[in-house]
Amino acid sequence: MSEAVYTHGHHESVLRSHRWRTAENSAAYLLPELSPGLALLEVGCGPGTLTADLAARVAPGEVTAVDRAAGILRDARAEAESRGLTNVRFATADVHALGFPDDSFDVVHAHQVLQHVADPVLALREMRRVCRPGGVVAVRDVDYGAMTWFPELPGLGDWLDLYRRVARANGGEPDAGRRLLSWAHAAGFTDVRASASVWCFASPEERAWWGGLWAERTTSSAFAASAVAGGHATEARLAELAGAWRALVTADDGWLATVHGELLCRVP
Repeated sequence: MSEAVYTHGHHESVLRSHRWRTAENSAAYLLPELSPGLALLEVGCGPGTLTADLAARVAPGEVTAVDRAAGILRDARAEAESRGLTNVRFATADVHALGFPDDSFDVVHAHQVLQHVADPVLALREMRRVCRPGGVVAVRDVDYGAMTWFPELPGLGDWLDLYRRVARANGGEPDAGRRLLSWAHAAGFTDVRASASVWCFASPEERAWWGGLWAERTTSSAFAASAVAGGHATEARLAELAGAWRALVTADDGWLATVHGELLCRVP
């Protein structure tokens, strides 16, 4: 199995968007399954804001938060400490080979992870292995191909085409949202509840925040480095595409929505 490259990396423009994530805006489909005392594994915890929200909901149950990048775990630990949470532990781990015994957790959760891994079906099998009978494996991933906006800005269409090419060259699947259900079935799940939700950025403030960080990510993040190194775009072209994001920010009645696939997979 070849190893996928994490397309976004951990540039500050990326982490700003990751720190914005909460249980309400990123895991609402999972919240009815949570209750105090559950043991929860979060795969790909990043800087830990979502982790901390989930930990507060299952306390005094323990949350184990893992990420492949040891450096980002420092941020996640600091987030948990800043909230006074004592029921979170952190470790480095690869979702393809989680270092935990079978049946270790009541809930296994991964947000925006499967789009970046080399083998999402294997990842789901591994998440299932560490989940106890009666427990839930929960995953949520964006579908870049379903992203939509107004007004029509050709530069954003070009950016989207470039992003999808770079992500696939890195071994990922940018349109993961629509594939989650098929991946879960291939991984052996039979009791699956599928849903979808959106992030919508429509107010001037929302567009300025989302469009501004994506303009920066387009020129300065690991995505930009992969685009240039892979021969997909020049730095000058990336600067032009960043300008399309800024055009959305200033457009009258500008609007953008990203669609996310979601699954709750019950373990028999």
